[in-house]
Amino acid sequence: MTSVLLLRLAGPLQAWGSAGRFARRTTENAPTKSGVLGLLAAADGRERDADLSDLAALRFGVRVDQPGTRLRDFQTAHHADSGKAMPLSERFYLADAVFVAGLEGDSSFVDALHTALLTPAFLPYLGRRSCPPAEPLDLGVRRDTDLLTALRDEPWHASDWYRHRRDAERPLEIFLDNAPGEPPHFTLRDTPLSFDPRHRRYDLRAVTTTSVDPQRPGHEPPPSHDPTAALRTS
Repeated sequence: MTSVLLLRLAGPLQAWGSAGRFARRTTENAPTKSGVLGLLAAADGRERDADLSDLAALRFGVRVDQPGTRLRDFQTAHHADSGKAMPLSERFYLADAVFVAGLEGDSSFVDALHTALLTPAFLPYLGRRSCPPAEPLDLGVRRDTDLLTALRDEPWHASDWYRHRRDAERPLEIFLDNAPGEPPHFTLRDTPLSFDPRHRRYDLRAVTTTSVDPQRPGHEPPPSHDPTAALRTS
């Protein structure tokens, strides 16, 4: 039996790179599989050199609820020991974006990841450590359904101001791991094989795009879980 874990990815800044290296760090227009699996691996307390094969086997999808605005930043740094200036770094971010990410897999494994998300071993962040989430990540587990259906039926999580400004009749874009045997719309090298900083490795992922009509949210309050609550209590 399979289940789908849904996450709300929202914050002032997000950065989901798939090809950035050295002094230029880019971001994709939507969360990458490697970034979201890295978030879950951290919540699960896995070390950087841990086996990722069970996570990589999950089917991944993301819905763009609020695309945000692309920002470019320049950063400088100095070596702690020598004081020598390092090369100027160019970094890109998405500002005020909101996404719904889903991961489909064996129900027992999905439940274990959900538990880890509620009590994370390491604080989650949105692609880079400088990008903490602004809202609770947990949207719960959907049972007896598939990934596309779960993403299609989830209410629209865009900000109120964005929903009022945007035409509600325009569909929301979805990016899904390609189904076996179907031709992909594009590929990304963002399936993590190893997060070991000595030799990070990623495999190609085939991606299919589709779209769904936005579902207006109801009046139910958002989930109460906040992974940063402990930092605000003494």
